[in-house]
Amino acid sequence: METLEAYLDRKYQEITLLNACLRRPQNPPRPRSVAEIIRTKFQLTAALRAEHELLEWNSTETAWSTTARPASGPFVFSYDYQRADLGVNGPSFYELGAGCTSEIHYTGSGMAAISAVILSCAQVLADGEILTLPGTYAETLELIGQFTPSLQLVFPQLPLATTRTGLPRILLLDSSLPAETFGAILRSTGTGLDLLVFDTTCFAVRSGRIRRVLVWAQHYQVPVVMVRSHNKLDSLGAEYGRLGSVVFVRWNDVDEAKRSMVERLTTAVCNAIRLLGGAALPAHFPPYVGREAYWMLTKKRVAAILRNGRHTARMVARALPLQSAQLHFTHGLYITLRAKKSLDEERARQTAEALSRDLSLEGYAIRHAGSFGFDFATAEWVRDATTTQYSVRVAVPDLPTRLWSDLSAAIVRWWGET
Repeated sequence: METLEAYLDRKYQEITLLNACLRRPQNPPRPRSVAEIIRTKFQLTAALRAEHELLEWNSTETAWSTTARPASGPFVFSYDYQRADLGVNGPSFYELGAGCTSEIHYTGSGMAAISAVILSCAQVLADGEILTLPGTYAETLELIGQFTPSLQLVFPQLPLATTRTGLPRILLLDSSLPAETFGAILRSTGTGLDLLVFDTTCFAVRSGRIRRVLVWAQHYQVPVVMVRSHNKLDSLGAEYGRLGSVVFVRWNDVDEAKRSMVERLTTAVCNAIRLLGGAALPAHFPPYVGREAYWMLTKKRVAAILRNGRHTARMVARALPLQSAQLHFTHGLYITLRAKKSLDEERARQTAEALSRDLSLEGYAIRHAGSFGFDFATAEWVRDATTTQYSVRVAVPDLPTRLWSDLSAAIVRWWGET
């Protein structure tokens, strides 16, 4: 259990880290409330972005200045017109094990990353199957359905079968899956898979679950492409800027056919990022990444969110058993709730907004927003792409134990009365 004083001390360390990245550091006091923490962190990240623009004034889209050396903290950039050939030299977000090499390409968002990969798979593999599990990010499925008709969406039974249809097979593994489904994948065989596309957005970049997936893929010699949105768990809860990435993981002893496929896919992804205008903005790279304090504070933040998430799942399971849509996502970052009467999109949106508004007026740290990983809770409508049912997602914040317990109880009370 984290006390309020210990929490405020930890948040002051986050504020101090952000402040230390400024060329002209401010003198923020130790915060005295959650509201003050949220306001100070967003103000400091805004100041960091503004300072970057002022100091890097000659690093323009046209790359007109030969003296420009654009950078953001430990990240140093090189590029020509419109960042189509953006080169990034800086610390890695991931920790990869032995037996592989990796290559990273940054994009302007997580959707830009997954879009470049899926479109490139359709180009490189032509006809193929994408094995998809219930709980996969809805926009990813929408992207596949609307823009890559040659890639057939298949919802397989678990454990995965080893029989092949003769078509290339891609497994789309999303970190937003229910825990039971995610575990069943790792208990399956990877034999017969040609590629694993792994969306890691909901896992901390140094999560043991990412390592487990890579060990599983290496065992079956399945090439891996990891895609990610970095403005959620990787920005200390301050949503620094839209940033995504594509990481190709190549096993050292993979067969030549798979090695050739990955090389062709890498080239196609780079072209897709360039031609679709999906390159990252240098100003959106958090300058505090790579510092030891950053990794320590990020680890503590995510651990606190996971503890709070487990507490909430238990509370909701006891109090609202019939209205619990999904309480056990493998990431542990949020839960989903169903209403007593079936919801459509508009009613689900209105319910999420009303929940946030009412509890916010009572003084609780909750907002109506479609993201997660903050120092405040968020509520938003969601649609299950496989069942087409609508529910409300409540994302768990990094709050001290007692404050979050009180807010969880308020959510349960409000939902039970709705």
